[in-house]
Amino acid sequence: MNSSAATSALSSSDPVHLAVDLGASSGRVIAGAMVDGRIQMEDIHRFANDPVRMQQSLQWNVHGLWQQILMGLRHAGDRFENIRSIGVDTWGVDYALIDSMGLLAGPVRCYRDARTQGSIQRVLSKISRDELFEATGLQFIEINSIYQLFAAAEAKEVSLDTADRFLMIGDFFHWLLSGQVSVESTNASTTQLLDPRTKTWRTDVMETLGIPPAIFPDPTEPGCEIGKLQPSVQSVTGLGPIPIILPATHDTASAVLAVPASGFAPSNPDWCYISSGTWSLMGVELPEPKLTDACQALNFTNEGGIQGSTRLLKNIGGLWIFQQIRKSLERRGRGLSFQEMADAARTASPLGCLIDPDEPDFVAPDDMIDAIHDYAARTGQTAPSSDAELCRAALEGLAIRYRVCLGMLESITGSSIDTIHIVGGGSKNELLCQMTADACNRRVVAGPVEATAIGNLLMQMMGTGLIGSLEEGRQLVQESFPTQTFLPQDPTSWDGAAEKFAQLGQ
Repeated sequence: MNSSAATSALSSSDPVHLAVDLGASSGRVIAGAMVDGRIQMEDIHRFANDPVRMQQSLQWNVHGLWQQILMGLRHAGDRFENIRSIGVDTWGVDYALIDSMGLLAGPVRCYRDARTQGSIQRVLSKISRDELFEATGLQFIEINSIYQLFAAAEAKEVSLDTADRFLMIGDFFHWLLSGQVSVESTNASTTQLLDPRTKTWRTDVMETLGIPPAIFPDPTEPGCEIGKLQPSVQSVTGLGPIPIILPATHDTASAVLAVPASGFAPSNPDWCYISSGTWSLMGVELPEPKLTDACQALNFTNEGGIQGSTRLLKNIGGLWIFQQIRKSLERRGRGLSFQEMADAARTASPLGCLIDPDEPDFVAPDDMIDAIHDYAARTGQTAPSSDAELCRAALEGLAIRYRVCLGMLESITGSSIDTIHIVGGGSKNELLCQMTADACNRRVVAGPVEATAIGNLLMQMMGTGLIGSLEEGRQLVQESFPTQTFLPQDPTSWDGAAEKFAQLGQ
């Protein structure tokens, strides 16, 4: 077990909340409690989450994830006497379809599945880009639920005909826990089917695309209790009728709750966040959506936050390339830990081969190292010739993409951003954090690492009345979890690389 708050372990008698935190590459069950005016956390169970290739499709092993969640709940029951609530957060856009018998109507596809290739243009042949952005406020990216559902409708998948309910992944596990159907609003906002102003489904868009509106439950706001742990789960885990409280089920929404900043949803933000993991989500917290021409042109997204706020952000390829380099190295018999990869990257010459993490080449290649070599050849660059150069290129490309995104954010909001908060697993990568400070010429505050789980716990604590407001919760984060500050050291050295980077896609 590991306490993310770097404090003593929780007592078995402490009243704890359980955060089930599912990312696109790993999952965990974490206990959290308020002890002596601070949030203390303790790992209960961690497990891998990898999609599985089934015939021609890429699917999530939701049965295996459910088994791991049950195991984590059993461990929590053995460890703690007083569990106050349970809540699940997950990645966005993916979904499960449930039939009238309470069974899966079809496979749970991974957003990296190839069925959505080319689907944006096919959707835009039925509804214009301007109309779709005005209706939903989301960026145009093929992983969005709308393109997955449209691809299913095009292929006449039986699951759409037999489905009784549409559930996002977090909602699916809340349903398994409680037996109650809900679709939480922050994750619903990642579908590109929700109106960002009214927080209601755009049934007109669904009907235009052949997506059945009747299967979509009305969105539910985070912080409410949707039910109790149902008897079948009680019997397997040994737990009682524990309340199931909706956190912000989209992991980015939960992570943003845990940003150790002052204030909530300012009109002119002076800080932005990067929720850094397999994906990087970079954006600002605003009181209302930005449905402007500039926002659409720069392909930013208006996702829902708590209490009616908006997360104006862009999806960036994140540490996916770095992670997949590790797997490619393992296949070549050169296994390295992530820390060893970062240490190796420090030894390589800076700003050699530049990699754009958002290039389609890197979405789901058979081998990431081969994909990087092919990309270097196509863009007229010298390919990395060592493991150290590969690792450095992956991190530098990400830092430059952050620089580009920062400029876009300031352009859309008209604000001057002074501080970049990096939360999540990527905040542990000190080299990437320093690269970000230098490339962006901004102060970077890194941490907390377990931001999604912390945000999940904060929402549960707010739902049970233990915390009175988001502002109070963020103050608790500042007092409970350490951060590390990185200041720019040599920002001008990145200017030439940024200009070269801008030419890569042309």
